[in-house]
Amino acid sequence: MSTHIDILWIAICSALVFVMQAGFLCLESGMARRKNSINVAIKNLADFCLTTVVFWLFGFAFMFGISANGFLGVDLFALDFAALDGFMSIFFVFQVM
Repeated sequence: MSTHIDILWIAICSALVFVMQAGFLCLESGMARRKNSINVAIKNLADFCLTTVVFWLFGFAFMFGISANGFLGVDLFALDFAALDGFMSIFFVFQVM
């Protein structure tokens, strides 16, 4: 039971941090000129998408993989979410945010 509550709590925290991304998008679009506001919004969306893919490919493995000489992780590259349990999947989502 506590594992499910832990997963739910991490999912809620991840959603709240994701909402912060929307807030930054609105702030940055509001600070730009009217003609550039859509470009700023697309830039923020592209930034989030690109960094998520790069983190999925390399970042999570470097941070949480089995260490090689204590420096970088050498496994968990391009995670297969079907093979992971629920906690590890939601932990990845939280780390992406």
